[in-house]
Amino acid sequence: MTRTAGNLVDLTRKLVSFDTINPPGQETDCMEFAAARLEEAGFCCTRHRHSDTRFSIVATRGTGDGLPLCFSGHLDTVPLGNAPWRHDPFAGDIEGDHLFGRGSSDMKGGVAAFILACQAVPRVRGGVAVVLSVGEETGCDGARWLVEAGALPPAGAMIVAESTDNRPLLGHKGVCWLRFRVQGRTAHGATPELGENAILKALPLMTRLATFDPEASHPIMGRATANLGTIHGGINTNSVPDRCEMTLDLRSVAGITHDELRAGLERLAGPEVRIETLLDLPAVWSEPDDPWCARASAVVAEITGVTATPEVANYFTDAAVLKPAMGNIPVLILGPGSMDQPHSTDEFVLISRLIEAQSIYEALLADWTGAAD
Repeated sequence: MTRTAGNLVDLTRKLVSFDTINPPGQETDCMEFAAARLEEAGFCCTRHRHSDTRFSIVATRGTGDGLPLCFSGHLDTVPLGNAPWRHDPFAGDIEGDHLFGRGSSDMKGGVAAFILACQAVPRVRGGVAVVLSVGEETGCDGARWLVEAGALPPAGAMIVAESTDNRPLLGHKGVCWLRFRVQGRTAHGATPELGENAILKALPLMTRLATFDPEASHPIMGRATANLGTIHGGINTNSVPDRCEMTLDLRSVAGITHDELRAGLERLAGPEVRIETLLDLPAVWSEPDDPWCARASAVVAEITGVTATPEVANYFTDAAVLKPAMGNIPVLILGPGSMDQPHSTDEFVLISRLIEAQSIYEALLADWTGAAD
């Protein structure tokens, strides 16, 4: 293993060693470690506190002659799940080309790769910015808090180092989670005629939601989708349930707004059903003929030997919050993790992909002009 590869593997393993499972969201020690590495690479790091125990980082290193290229990453991970792991999720075990650990793919490997790439390319015309957030896994909380604080740096384009197998993706679907609440009236289970059964009232709506088609599509993103995810009703067997709740997961595409989708669902549900928005993150889309996106995709193809075809991710990223707040700059989602690994048991990242990602990021930094045109 070369010295550069060894540094990259060591840094990835170190980031994985921090337990940053969210909830509860305990990213502080990992954030401090990452900030120290960025400061070693010449960045000015500002810690933006969201609470007494959580903060996100905005780091900048500029030359004053244009707009920076921005890297985005998050350091929180999802829980381990109930299935047993074959590898210690925080040890960064290595078997052949595989580096195991929670967050190795999603997305500490990508963070390690762009930190070392920034260190390897010390001068970039226009500069470099890094946004490291907390709370992405629970709805881009840290990114949203940074927007509310007015803490985001200017930038000309953004790379989100999420899991894409080092393929440059032009965006991702949006997500809108809705809760539908049907109200009834409780009574003793032995005298159901005295109550109003909320579950029975909700049955027609359940059927309509289970078969709901958003009827929206995009030539690259594909079709918008809907999934009836949960149903909860009643408090005990011998009572008439006075409430039934259902949640719907909408995945939207560019060209339709969540307000339009919700308005259609309100008409479908009727006036007696209360609808609450639980999560609302818009779709992210950058045009393939955007000059930077096209040039960056060509740079990636030179390194990987694979010519990219326009495609997007189904998962959401912090770009859903950051892109509109930063002037709708072009965004590529581009990272070393395999797309089937986030949130999985015995999650891993391929070391060969880590090395390739660092080379890609270095090339994109070297290519960046930062011109504010």
